[in-house]
Amino acid sequence: MRRLILLRHAKAESRATDGEDIDRALTARGRHDAALVAAVLARTGLTPDLALISPALRARETWQCARDAFPDVETQVRDGLYNAAPEEVADELDVGTQGAETVIVIGHNPSLQELSVNMLLAGDGAAGDIERVSARFATSTAAAFRIDAAGRAALEGLFHARDHGGDGE
Repeated sequence: MRRLILLRHAKAESRATDGEDIDRALTARGRHDAALVAAVLARTGLTPDLALISPALRARETWQCARDAFPDVETQVRDGLYNAAPEEVADELDVGTQGAETVIVIGHNPSLQELSVNMLLAGDGAAGDIERVSARFATSTAAAFRIDAAGRAALEGLFHARDHGGDGE
């Protein structure tokens, strides 16, 4: 893997009709913002060839909204991405991703934000990048990293829906 994109799911309803967190659906704003951020990533040349998706409805719907910007992407729903610690998300990246050039993970906070910060710290990331990622990782935020041969990550971009005409929370 030479590139990693961590995308926090889009804005979801505060409560599912059945009361289960895993069944929370996207709001109309969330659907819009997910498609918007995906289009921005694609225009920037950040196109995945493998998508790892949390089984939560809001993550799967985020991918459904984003998918039009990324044709021909292999998709895997990974149970281990739901309610995962940052280390568990990293573990998911070690399984079955070896042939992929660019992997996108659609999951949840705080794990994606913490993983982003941890990767920057381990890769001697710039203080400004660490501060930006630490400060804000709203719904529909994507952090894109270039991964070097030693496995160190450098931030290529931080994309917030709000910065591109979306609402982003």
